Amino acid sequence: MRHVNIPIFIPHLGCPNQCIFCNQRHISGKVEFREADVEGQINQVLSTVSNDDFCEIAFFGGSFTGIDKNLMIRLLDTAQKYVNLGKVNGIRMSTRPDYISDDVIDILKKYAISYVELGVQTMSDKVLSYIKRGHTVADTQNAVKLLNEAKIPFVGQMMIGLPYATIDDEIKCAEAICKFGASGSRIYPTLVFSNTDLETITKSGEYIPLSVDEAIKRSAIVLRVFYNNNVPCFRIGLCDSDNLHSSETYVAGPNEPSIGEMVKSRMYFDIIAEEILKQSKVLFGKCLIIECSKGKTSQVIGNKRKNILELKEHFNIKDIKVIENKSLVDFDIKIKVKEENLCV
Repeated sequence: MRHVNIPIFIPHLGCPNQCIFCNQRHISGKVEFREADVEGQINQVLSTVSNDDFCEIAFFGGSFTGIDKNLMIRLLDTAQKYVNLGKVNGIRMSTRPDYISDDVIDILKKYAISYVELGVQTMSDKVLSYIKRGHTVADTQNAVKLLNEAKIPFVGQMMIGLPYATIDDEIKCAEAICKFGASGSRIYPTLVFSNTDLETITKSGEYIPLSVDEAIKRSAIVLRVFYNNNVPCFRIGLCDSDNLHSSETYVAGPNEPSIGEMVKSRMYFDIIAEEILKQSKVLFGKCLIIECSKGKTSQVIGNKRKNILELKEHFNIKDIKVIENKSLVDFDIKIKVKEENLCV
């Protein structure tokens, strides 16, 4: 079954303040919102889908539950109409923790909400304050409590490489999202866009963005937290678009279209390296066979054989062969020694 999003962008509608990293108009490419265009946008996407597709209308770009309540209800009514007609399976929206309240929950419970995309970003009050997020960790905890009590699923979004955030902060954020009972997660390495406060402090030298390699390593550690807690990660990095490659919008940071695959590959490297260390007496200096789940060979090997080359160098491995094992799933691996006379 193909999953189809019908995105309705509402750039900055409902946002009470400007986080230092945010310029949604650059990210989405949308500079205005017209309510009259919504049904046309939905119908246009629906004309390209089949009856077998799983479709969701997704309100993105702003803090949906913070917009004018009458507008929010009208938009939800419009979306629900397509659900009732059997053309759409559910409704999603992105919002901030401090814009989840009892009143908002009472409204959302009337509609077919697939899940709420909750912009957690970090569980450090120090970082939240510095990035001018406008809410505290307590607001996030309260939002999660209200969503869970109403049995409305949510996805926890978090960021990597925010100013003053450490890898320990990021691990704690991922662990909190899991503990909260999230249905899924998203990981966004921090990018610097023009016309933001983050651009100003980057150019002044106060903030140094992560390199692509640093973002990959830190995201892989966080991804593993989600994986170990059975919380699926739906996306790593922003959706690639022309705006992310324009010198007029993108300033700095780990802007890599394939970062999701690179992060998964790095997670494989970490898992394999730990297993080799566990079996160091048996595996060091030997020829190895690494077994992985179906379709994961390229991630295990890495871009330009990066994982294989690094593993061989770090652990004095003579040779590594990767094969697929249909009995393995996800990031499961098995390592065994290959016969010496088969080394290449």
